[in-house]
Amino acid sequence: MSIDAWLTLAVVVVVLATLVRGRVSPSVVVFGGAVGVLVLGVITPEQAFSGFSNPAPITVAALYVLAAGIEKTGALTPLMQSTLGNRGSYRRPLLRTLTPTMGASAFLNNTPIVAMLIPQVTSWAARRGVSVSKLLMPVSFAAVMGGLLTMIGTSTNLVVSGQMSTLGLSEMGFFEIGKVGLPIALLGLVMLLVLAPVLLPDRRSARAEMEDAGRHFSFEMIVEPGGPIDGKTVEQAQLRNLSGLFLASVDRGDTVIAPVRPGTVLRGGNRLHFVGPITRVVDLQDMRGLRSAELEHVIDLDEPSVRYFEAVVGSRSPLVGKTLKDVGFRSTYQAAVLGIHRSGHLVGNRLGTERIRLGDTLILVSDPDFRDRWRDRADFLLVADLDGTPPVATSRAWIPVTLLLAVVVLAATGLFPILQGSLIAAILLVASKVLSPLEARRAIDIEVIVVIASAFGLAAAMQSSGLASTIADGLVGALGGFGDRGVLLGLVLATIVLTELVTNNAAALLMLPIAVTAAAATGLDPRGAAIAVAVAASASFLSPIGYQTNMMVYGPGGYRFTDYARLGWSFSLMVVVITVALVPMLW
Repeated sequence: MSIDAWLTLAVVVVVLATLVRGRVSPSVVVFGGAVGVLVLGVITPEQAFSGFSNPAPITVAALYVLAAGIEKTGALTPLMQSTLGNRGSYRRPLLRTLTPTMGASAFLNNTPIVAMLIPQVTSWAARRGVSVSKLLMPVSFAAVMGGLLTMIGTSTNLVVSGQMSTLGLSEMGFFEIGKVGLPIALLGLVMLLVLAPVLLPDRRSARAEMEDAGRHFSFEMIVEPGGPIDGKTVEQAQLRNLSGLFLASVDRGDTVIAPVRPGTVLRGGNRLHFVGPITRVVDLQDMRGLRSAELEHVIDLDEPSVRYFEAVVGSRSPLVGKTLKDVGFRSTYQAAVLGIHRSGHLVGNRLGTERIRLGDTLILVSDPDFRDRWRDRADFLLVADLDGTPPVATSRAWIPVTLLLAVVVLAATGLFPILQGSLIAAILLVASKVLSPLEARRAIDIEVIVVIASAFGLAAAMQSSGLASTIADGLVGALGGFGDRGVLLGLVLATIVLTELVTNNAAALLMLPIAVTAAAATGLDPRGAAIAVAVAASASFLSPIGYQTNMMVYGPGGYRFTDYARLGWSFSLMVVVITVALVPMLW
């Protein structure tokens, strides 16, 4: 290998190792890798930053805005409300849910689709006595497979399409990936209906755990009129930093204050809702100025000014690795944490000093606007209302739906490019005031856009330095004896492993030059090899960290890390078999 190839290999290894450790934001890591190969002189500035002018990340950004318009207006609510139904105990409702989920994911970012379904599915499961763990992972898997039906089904498909043009191939056709994706989706649907009831264990969701814990962890105290703490603030009454306890809300009768601030003034007759071990109630009973009230179930507190939410902590959240006290959670988020759900169980330690981990689900109490404030931020991967009420379809829902249909039809027929169509649709959503400029900006996942654009630079380095050719030659030499399908099998397996370790977009962009080069050295069609990489990069079923929707259902479903592999290995195997079998036949 040349010096440039060795330098590129060193940078790629460092990037992958850092991504696997998960200590640094993926956008910072991949962008740093692109800058690294630029500084080392492997590629030119034009090559290093070619991704920022490529149509793929711009198209992805525009489609994020379009999806936000559909989510805000509740355009999918009529479709999703008719999914579960009231007939059948498990498989029929599951089928009614998975089918539209796949269909919608073929044309929309699947994150809002899954976010909309999680509270509805959770509430339905609670009413029917079905473990929610039997439902939420299949919903995520269905969204993943639905993304394999069209070019805009996932950002990965758009990324591969964008890089194909830089490798001398024409861009992906709108339904081209569906030649492989449709058989995968249809067989996957059958497998979900057959295998999910058998392989998925009964797990308790964060909501169920919190409801049970509420019977032991929630109680009320009343401020005695004219007593020692009547007229004092929470801090003056020494009701802050109680060992194992915290004050969740103050009920004044005509209004409820939640979360409670240190400066909140306590008045006689106020009902104070505490959360913590019931054994600690004796400490409060000994406090002058307080008397116990009838025990209430914290989740059942029904006040219009108080809402309960579950929020899933994602990989980009500033909460990861920090305690609630470190970030000043109450003042920063205007919410109080009632519980932390992790790996199927509530965390039993003092919440204020517990370090937040990736995938934790926080049970929160706040005002009704909490979800609107934080749903488009990196702090939480999912913010769902615990009452399971879906957004109501507004009178303007037809606008984003019409724009989406126009973009799809024009792109599918070749009358108008997907880039221009999606940009115009995004602009019209803001111009028609369906979304404000701020809402449109927040809808764009800048982390994903930067990862995509930066990975183009690493891919260019692999191509120009000869590293891709060297790896491809080694792959062909090792597996060429098994024929073209043996080489294709190696490419698909390597992509699947890589996408479970790092982001799916980065995995696709790093593997694509290798796949195209390997195909040129064999009898494989380079275009088919590119499609195979796109499919394998999006088919993440083995872990919660491989795909965003898998992580979204991790806490609400009460899953453990190994639950994904228990069901997912059969789907990964199915994807490998179908891809390796069909790609040489179709391209």
